[in-house]
Amino acid sequence: MPSAHREPMAVIGAGSWGTALAIQLARAGHPTHLWGRDPAQLDAMQRVRCNERYLPDAAFPQALAVIPDLAGALDGVRDALIAVPSHAFRATLEQVERHLEDDTRVAWATKGFEISTGLLPHQVASELLGERPGAVLSGPTFAKEVGAGLPTAMTVASRDHAFAKALAARLSGPNFRAYMQSDIMGVEVGGAVKNVIAIGSGIADGMGFGANTRVALITRGLAEMMRLGVKLGAARETFMGLAGLGDLVLTCTDDQSRNRRLGLALGRGQSMLDAQRGIHQVIEGVFASRAVCAVAARLAVEMPICREVFRIMHEDKPVREAVQELMGRELRSETD
Repeated sequence: MPSAHREPMAVIGAGSWGTALAIQLARAGHPTHLWGRDPAQLDAMQRVRCNERYLPDAAFPQALAVIPDLAGALDGVRDALIAVPSHAFRATLEQVERHLEDDTRVAWATKGFEISTGLLPHQVASELLGERPGAVLSGPTFAKEVGAGLPTAMTVASRDHAFAKALAARLSGPNFRAYMQSDIMGVEVGGAVKNVIAIGSGIADGMGFGANTRVALITRGLAEMMRLGVKLGAARETFMGLAGLGDLVLTCTDDQSRNRRLGLALGRGQSMLDAQRGIHQVIEGVFASRAVCAVAARLAVEMPICREVFRIMHEDKPVREAVQELMGRELRSETD
């Protein structure tokens, strides 16, 4: 049996984030298999040793192997990492599960509630994989910067401390630091809600409302995130960390965020269709807004910013009308 640091790890999902994580794992010296669902893309990545579509400036380290078939990618691995959008998470796990060994551990870097069920990724994983050790990777990270090797910190959350520690060790290197934690619920709620708030922040900036409005949205958005998370059983302090406040601020303030860019386009008067066409990639907040609002309604959790963002995107509510409704709400204590 090879030592743990020489066992290959599989990354399932060859979009920008999956590719960036595979590059980081290989850069840290760990043999890494990368698989995606598009055979033509995989073939191109094998030939040119980079992902020209999503991360054209990030060359693949020697330890990164692009594997054309899923069974081959998972062969001989102890740990598998799923990095696909939330709407594809269940179907991907169903594919992966057939090829797992009894002792294979599964992690994911997927953010968002499942729309049809209102389940978070760890709940979907538990439903499909049973008691197999699981972990979530989250935090303030842009794929382009990870691919470029710029200094980055993120969170690895698992109820299995040994798995969290092993993943953190695999990922960490001179410019990458992974922190461990056990509150999977809090980490995943933060990753789901922040995308919706980021669209709202972009809308406000697109309308020219300025820094005061942006900071107010981030702060009150954090309050909404906490309310929902605590209601679901998360620890309040989780939302003051990398996967809560850290990820929220990053996504709301930097134009690398697809969610923020969508909001900017909507705030400048573009239609939802045109705004999405201009980004050319999955925008998680579009899906998340529907699921977050459904879960909040079921649990009777007040989330006015998320509700108005949902109405703008899915019910064609005029953005100025949504702003007026938020500003005209009944006065209340900040800590309620």
